[in-house]
Amino acid sequence: MAEETPNQTTTPPPPQESVVQVEEVVVTDVPQPDKTTTTVPVERDSQPQPYEPEKKKPVEETVTLETHLSKPNNADHTNNIPEFIEESTKLSDLPENENKALQELKKLVQDALNNHHFSSKHDNKKPPQTTAADNKEEQQPQEVVTETKPDAAPAKTEEEHVETKKEEEKEEEEKEQVTETKEEEAAVDDDGAKTVEAIEETVVAVSSTVQPQAEEKASEPEATKEESSPPLPPEEASIWGIPLLADERSDVILLKFLRAREFKVKEAFTMLKNTIQWRKEFGMEELMEEKLGDELEKVVFMHGFDKEGHPVCYNIYEEFQNKELYKKTFSDEEKREKFLRWRIQFLEKSIRKLDFNPGGICTIVHVNDLKNSPGLAKWELRQATKHALQLLQDNYPEFVAKQVFINVPWWYLAVNRMISPFLTQRTKSKFVFAGPSKSTETLLRYIAPEQLPVKYGGLGKDGEFGNTDAVTEITVRPAAKHTVEFSVTENCLLSWELRVIGWEVSYGAEFVPSSEGSYTVIVQKARKVASSEEPVLCNSFKVGEPGKVVLTIDNTSSKKKKLLYRLKTKPSLSD
Repeated sequence: MAEETPNQTTTPPPPQESVVQVEEVVVTDVPQPDKTTTTVPVERDSQPQPYEPEKKKPVEETVTLETHLSKPNNADHTNNIPEFIEESTKLSDLPENENKALQELKKLVQDALNNHHFSSKHDNKKPPQTTAADNKEEQQPQEVVTETKPDAAPAKTEEEHVETKKEEEKEEEEKEQVTETKEEEAAVDDDGAKTVEAIEETVVAVSSTVQPQAEEKASEPEATKEESSPPLPPEEASIWGIPLLADERSDVILLKFLRAREFKVKEAFTMLKNTIQWRKEFGMEELMEEKLGDELEKVVFMHGFDKEGHPVCYNIYEEFQNKELYKKTFSDEEKREKFLRWRIQFLEKSIRKLDFNPGGICTIVHVNDLKNSPGLAKWELRQATKHALQLLQDNYPEFVAKQVFINVPWWYLAVNRMISPFLTQRTKSKFVFAGPSKSTETLLRYIAPEQLPVKYGGLGKDGEFGNTDAVTEITVRPAAKHTVEFSVTENCLLSWELRVIGWEVSYGAEFVPSSEGSYTVIVQKARKVASSEEPVLCNSFKVGEPGKVVLTIDNTSSKKKKLLYRLKTKPSLSD
């Protein structure tokens, strides 16, 4: 379902620990299965589809899902591959060999534009060197006319030209004989000399007239050819709204294809050419204008940014548990094709909002929620996902900054054990996995609380506070009480919102005036907040005198808790 997304940190915990503070598993640390015969199609830099091995019992491993997904303590695990770090898109930062590869690819692209290779469906059937052929035509115009014009007219002209030359030679011989004869007769008769001179001038004039006419007839087909096929200007080709070779943004796009093919220039060029051809056949520009409905807006959606500025795409598999939605999306081939077009359209619109300038953010972070995922039980979903992943792999290189899998079920680890040997190190380094109890904690490592949706443990939602209102994070130790104070010096309306991940703690709020003669005002009576209650609490208090608002969090549990809060003030008119 997701790419490339499809493609784009902190260092993962050491593999030797069986229990870690942050629940994260990099695919590279999953040991390779012994004697595995099942082969699973894998997408480079795109989200692997969540499927389960057919009739295969769960792999036994030391994983406690109630608390975390731990890394297996395997003695064979000696290689710890660091998490993926994006390379620079600035030309000045490129190593010499990568810059050289980029320049070579740009030359191939320019040649293809000059020869209109991107606009042709069957480039492999055309002569690879059109320029050389044109030079041959200029050097040997008569031969080119005969070979490139198979009709009878040029051939007939050539024969006439040969016959004309033979007639000229005969006339020249006759002329010489007549001249010699007339010269002898000229000594006898003056009138005869005048006649010979007149005949000689006539023969020469006719001979000189026939030769230019023959040459003119021979050159007519070549002139006609030049007039009928004038040199065409270079074609224009664009991808994701960026014209190729028009500016520096094109270099950033070409780098994606080079990195996807490990800087093998010819392979990168082939991938680029195939991608442009696929986009034309798929009708990409027409697709961007299609109205495909909004039934799937809860399945895949964009929300906020990560801590490095990447836009974040959420893929929610649980939504396909809705039987009506599932049937409407995957029940037949036509519906699955519509789903594919919708998914590609969604991705295209997201990509065109990226910044392709050198140094800009041009990759996407994908969060894949596997909670209640249908898994392998849904054949139609599996087929649609497989098809989508193949298209993303072939036509959307290097658009994934990170793939974060949350609420990972036990069977997904087994799948990853099987597919790990088929993944490249680059792809593996982009994967992060978290079980149900550690999903929020893992997401908060990469996404700020104000950008993270409430559903996943953040404060990002529509309301009085926006995604730009910063959130403060505090860890409350077990069996400890923590207080937060907001000092106020003037009349205002003070608003705040807070949440404790998992709650099960006591919360209270009060206003304490600065003057000794004033009384403390209870804003929120202390009470224990259960985990089943509304995850985010919002309060406000109209301040009429200097003082402070004090929030109290009493963690009586044996586990540490994550406290998130933010506040804002508004001027208050005096009564």
